[in-house]
Order: sequence, then C-alpha cells, then structure tokens
Amino acid sequence: MAEDVRVRYFAAAAEAAGREEETLAAVPTVGELRAVLVARYGDAMARVLASGSFLVDGVVSRDDSRALGSRVDVLPPFAGG
Repeated sequence: MAEDVRVRYFAAAAEAAGREEETLAAVPTVGELRAVLVARYGDAMARVLASGSFLVDGVVSRDDSRALGSRVDVLPPFAGG
C-alpha cells in the first residue's frame, strides 16, 4: 500500500492549487497523482500538468508509471535556458 506523499507546488501549480503544499494519502504513481490533482483542482491544474513535470524525490519525471516516494514537487513549465 502506498504511503502518504508530501506534494509541494511551485509558481503556476501553486496558483492552480491555491496552496504551496499538502499531504495526500495513498497515491502510488505519477499518473495517479496527476489524476487526483486534476480532479481536485480542475482545468487550471490540467493546463499546468500538460506541459509541467514532477520532481519525485529529486528526480524529474513525466512518466505516469513512476512510483512516488515521500515527496513530489509539481513544477510548471519553465521558460528560458
């Protein structure tokens, strides 16, 4: 069974969520987290996640099958280089 995961939101993701972090129970994969966040926060979050990424325990991932660790950062798309 999946453990609780601390989710931190940055920039547009924080705006869409209306918070900078929260703890979610039993979300085992990136794909399931994506579905939970879109269901919870709607179209604004869906737009962020369409081109954003997840930082799972320090490793950037867009792979829906990736298992979550204890911490995930939701990152909006970044411009620049």
